[in-house]
Parts: sequence; structure tokens; C-alpha cells
Amino acid sequence: MKPDATTPLVIATMLREEGITGVHTHVKQFRRYLEEEGTAATLVTPFSWRRSFTYPVFGIRRVLERCSRAAGVMWYRHWHEVFLRNALRRQLAGLGDCVIYAQGPPDARAALRARRGPHQRVVLAVHFRTSQADEWADKNEIARDGLVFRAIRKVEREVLPRVDRLVYVSKWGQEAVASWLPEAAAVPSTVIGNFVAPARGAGRENLGDLVTVGNFDLVKNHRFMLRVLAEARRAGHDLTLDIFGDGPCRKDLLQLTGSLGLTGQVRFRGFRPDVRDFLPGYRAYVHASYSESLPLAIIEAMAAGLPVVTADVGGIRELCDDGVEARFWSLDDPARAAATLIELLADEPVRLKAARAASERFRRDFDASVVGPRLRSFLLETPSNRAG
Repeated sequence: MKPDATTPLVIATMLREEGITGVHTHVKQFRRYLEEEGTAATLVTPFSWRRSFTYPVFGIRRVLERCSRAAGVMWYRHWHEVFLRNALRRQLAGLGDCVIYAQGPPDARAALRARRGPHQRVVLAVHFRTSQADEWADKNEIARDGLVFRAIRKVEREVLPRVDRLVYVSKWGQEAVASWLPEAAAVPSTVIGNFVAPARGAGRENLGDLVTVGNFDLVKNHRFMLRVLAEARRAGHDLTLDIFGDGPCRKDLLQLTGSLGLTGQVRFRGFRPDVRDFLPGYRAYVHASYSESLPLAIIEAMAAGLPVVTADVGGIRELCDDGVEARFWSLDDPARAAATLIELLADEPVRLKAARAASERFRRDFDASVVGPRLRSFLLETPSNRAG
């Protein structure tokens, strides 16, 4: 079955074009793959429509957050969707048959309201863990099961059954959505994991022992990694850790680093768009998030040839296997986790074997040249060509 390569593809997202989230990476990597394959794709964001108006309108969120974080979340979601819908309406007016690849439920609702008919098909990427409501609650931005939480889930109940197709990035994510929204099972869907292009060049050498990449949010659990380093030091191993990213927990993490006496071992590197160039310079990648679907950060680490130390949560088992590419550590016991980490790093032949396995797994399962064609085909297949 071949896709119709002449069908215009529009990627719709409420996010800015540049950013540090996994969705940003997914969009960037997919656009790069499409460009290399000669497939045109147009990116539409809220900033594609009356950009000068976005600053005062979106900026009100910061004022609202001082009184209510939940109100700030609702303002953000509402007005970003409004601007995205208007931008899509202008973009789609000049198109006939096309596919709108939406990166979230509000993005998909904007596309459904903006499209000129069913010939402009809407495909939703399910990046979120269970529900976007759960993700906002994990950040302590809204109350779990509160008014805003229920409102977000209401949007998802409305949107997911109405889109033309669904793309889940993990089987775990597919099952998590079905656990509370069984109506989604009636929508034609597939599971296509995240992917990235192979690493460029050899990178920098001997940057340190450990590296991690991710927003400084509570769910990413950076505090745990710092406590693991403290336990490793008590066991006689002064391991270094470079942390790439930024976010609301930065101040707290800096304070904890100091209180644990790790200032000389931990470096906060900030957000770096070229972070992948640094990854090969480390001995292992560490990840401590307690909720994930299919983290691109781990895929990027495997592309760089790094063994991974992570918890067995969400869809991570679909990325790597304990004892092969990865070592799974317990998030309940920093001392036990430190022992897991030390065991891997203390035996260089074992570490190198895991590193080679990570590279091989990446090339087989997560290379853009392998996965990109699957996503492109699924998006651009015409309804008459559907397998069902």
C-alpha cells in the first residue's frame, strides 16, 4: 500500500516552533525526515496568526497564575486553541484534500473546527500519558479530579472519537487511554514509536560520567538522581552528573545539590538545542521520571550509544530491556539505585556491551529512516486504502 505523496500535510501544534519538550523533538525530527524525503509539510502554530496579538493575550496567563495556577492553565489552553484555529482556518482555506497532523487534543479540536470538510482529514498524535489532565496534575498546576481536570478530560472525550485516525507513540499509551476512554478504540489507529535521526559525528569526549535531559518538572524526578549520587559517594564513588534542561524546579534542585554536598559533582547545563552533540561524551544516561509514555530523551541517548539507567515505568519497557541496553533501578530506594548504577559503571566490558546493544536497538527500532516511513504512510494513506 502506497501513500498519496501529493496530499498536502499540515502539522498543527499549540506549542511554539522551538522548545524543549518531547513534542517539539517529535515535530522537528518528523519535519526533518519529510524534508529529506521530498515531502512538503507546513507547520501551523498559534503564532502563525496575528503574532503581535499573541504577546498581550498569552501574557495575561502570568497574571492569572499569581492567583490561580488552574486559571492560568485554562487561559493558556483556550487562547492558544483560538489562535491555532484561526491560523488553521486561513491555511486550510486554500487547500483541498489534505491531512492535518495534530499534536494534542485541543490542537485536534482546532483542526476539526477549522477544516472545510471531511476531505481534510485530522489525525491526532497521542503523546500524553493517559490524559493531558493527568500531566497538568503531575506538575501541580491543577487539582487531580478538580474542575479544570474534568474540563480537560471532557475535551478529550469530545475530540478523540471524532478524529479520523489516532497515532499512539506506545502500546502502553494506547492502553492507558482505553482504560478511561474506551470509545477511542473505535477510531482507526496504530502504534508508531518516537524516532530521531542518527547522531551526528563522534561528539565530545570525556565530559563526565552521567547525563540526563529533561524539563525541571516534578514528574521528571531530578531530586531522586541527586540523592542517588549522594548514596554513591557514601559508597566511595564520586560520580559526575550533567543535567540539561530548565524549568520551575531549578531553584529547588540547586538548593538540594548544595545541601547534599554535590556542588562539585553536578553541573546544570541549561537548555541546549544541540544537546545531542554532547551525549556521546558521557558513560551512561540516567532517567528518573515516574510517568512516561515513550521518552525521546532515552531514544536520543541510545542513538548516541549510551547505556541507560531508568525506572520501569509507562512505555519505557518498549524502548529497552533490563540487562541488555538498560538497567532498571528502583525509585523507592536511592541506595539500592546507586548500587545498580555503580555495578554498571564499575565493569567497563559490561558497560560497553550495554552501549553496543543500545546502538543496535536504536538502529533497528527508532532510527528515523526506519520509523519515519511508517508514520508518513499512515498519515497519507487515503481512506480507500485503509487496512481497517
